Amino acid sequence: MWDTIRRLVREGATVLLTTQYLDEADQLADRIAVIDHGRVIADGTADELKASVGGSSLHLTLVDRGQLDEARRIVSEFLGSEATITPEAGRLTAPLQDAGVTADLLIRLREWEIGIEEITVSKPSLDEVFLTITGRPADDTDTERSAA
Repeated sequence: MWDTIRRLVREGATVLLTTQYLDEADQLADRIAVIDHGRVIADGTADELKASVGGSSLHLTLVDRGQLDEARRIVSEFLGSEATITPEAGRLTAPLQDAGVTADLLIRLREWEIGIEEITVSKPSLDEVFLTITGRPADDTDTERSAA
């Protein structure tokens, strides 16, 4: 079905899609309206909606979990925002306003001999957008909602 919708749009058709599957809206829609209890509570492009709830997140998994506290201190100081630790995963997560500083941060961590096993930078998902603006998860089936 996604291929058919994409083909119709390429051919110049306007498609109005209603869905409660926010990944589907993220993949297919040029513009999205979030509807809660019959009212449009937010609208824009996927990127605009994601930016409205905050910047990206930096996720670092360390080679040596014993360095989590030191890495958290360095990341927090470097980014100017508090990093959080998930000890069981050996992971740090921090809000990231400018993804362009990521390389500089990695250099700083290497200078402190902190090994990185994995790094990801992610924008908020549309599910996180929905949760932020409505106060409940998008998969809460007891409520009416859709995204188009």
